Amino acid sequence: MLLAIDVGNTHVTLGTFEGDNLKASWRLATDVNRLADEYGVLMVNLLSHESIAPEEIDSAVIASVVPDLDPVFEAVCRRYFDVRPLMVSTGVRTGLRILYDSPREVGADRVADAVAAIKLYTPPLVLVDLGTATVFDAISKEGEYLGGAIAPGLVIAAEALFQRAARLYRVELVRPKNAIGRNTAAAVQAGVIYGYVGLVEAIVRRFKEELGGEAKVVATGGWAEMVAQETDVIDVVDPNLTLTGLRLIYGMNR
Repeated sequence: MLLAIDVGNTHVTLGTFEGDNLKASWRLATDVNRLADEYGVLMVNLLSHESIAPEEIDSAVIASVVPDLDPVFEAVCRRYFDVRPLMVSTGVRTGLRILYDSPREVGADRVADAVAAIKLYTPPLVLVDLGTATVFDAISKEGEYLGGAIAPGLVIAAEALFQRAARLYRVELVRPKNAIGRNTAAAVQAGVIYGYVGLVEAIVRRFKEELGGEAKVVATGGWAEMVAQETDVIDVVDPNLTLTGLRLIYGMNR
């Protein structure tokens, strides 16, 4: 059984695969101060909850955008599952032609997203990852990774607003009833949620123009479902896109 680990700035997403099938997945809070043993015990308990024994894990693959946690999760895989994980980085086979000016700058999660999207959907593609950052990636009709755009995520934008505006306070980021908020909480929700819907629509439109026509838009990330409910520019929401990409990359490097 393959253990796929996506280490993001806010969440660590875990998934176990039996062949091509995702058997179970979990999300943990990212904490750079947490030790390998702490993550290890937590992961073993999560697996146990799904009746998966540590001995059933015979391989692992990791994509990380938090360098401080790379050795932590490598240690978890070695100590708790007795496997040497494949770290998705420069030199790992992905089958993806990257046309970025500096391919090394493309995050491992973005590479995994692109690999999965090309396999599952028909290019050209626009990928929208709505997580800590809001990340857009463009895939040409030939299946080439062209580049993308990066904006602050919803939570980052909201936190900046609360920190810099003395009279504003934190509110739950849920869909407001109306665009015209009749109290401060509703006004903040409308500005952040609908503002990001507009951001997604504007950048997707520009991407499609530069791609030369229509492109399927695939969204992933923790905020994808909410944003997709408010716009018709998103064709598919795939919450497991990164994990699927990691599985595919692992298969290319066996």
